[in-house]
Amino acid sequence: MSIGWNILRVVIVAVTVVTTAEISRRWPRLGALLLSLPIVSILAFLLGWFQHGDLGSLARMSRETLVLVPLGLPLFVPLAFADRLGIGFWTALIAGILMASGTIGLWMWWNPFE
Repeated sequence: MSIGWNILRVVIVAVTVVTTAEISRRWPRLGALLLSLPIVSILAFLLGWFQHGDLGSLARMSRETLVLVPLGLPLFVPLAFADRLGIGFWTALIAGILMASGTIGLWMWWNPFE
């Protein structure tokens, strides 16, 4: 595909992320709703379909996502309780990344790519 297509994809994703961040700042509950929606997944499926048109590849990615999304949820645990635990943002974020990386890493180790 052309460089223009790649630039368009980056702009779409960037606008989505920045808009969600701005909405989250003003209305945290609405921001959480947007974060809970599979916006990135929808964009990835649409952009992948328009670029390659390979349903088999998108179906496989969807099956993998069904497994990996729950494994990534530990990211939110330290952030959700940071104020109650008396830990700062960076500590909570790093702990969440480590927890999610651990669950996803174990899955990848036990179930390597085909």
